[in-house]
Amino acid sequence: MNSRIGIFAARKPMAPISSVNEAWFHTLDRCIVNFLLSKVVLPLMRNCFVAGATHAVLLLQKGYGDQLVRDIGGFSDEASPRYRP
Repeated sequence: MNSRIGIFAARKPMAPISSVNEAWFHTLDRCIVNFLLSKVVLPLMRNCFVAGATHAVLLLQKGYGDQLVRDIGGFSDEASPRYRP
């Protein structure tokens, strides 16, 4: 089996995520490629992931929730592959 399998794994319905750690592990399970630099890259990715989550919470607390949802939705739409029959 190819060690690179795992990136964009089959999408299954997912239960709500209730913590940053749970979200990080979910991301690891779905989107991480196993390669030689993983030991260097993954800690950096985690720091960015946690910093982004913290920033999102601060924006929510300051009343910018609607804009945050639009930004995340826009990014999700850009990142999703478009499949046409």
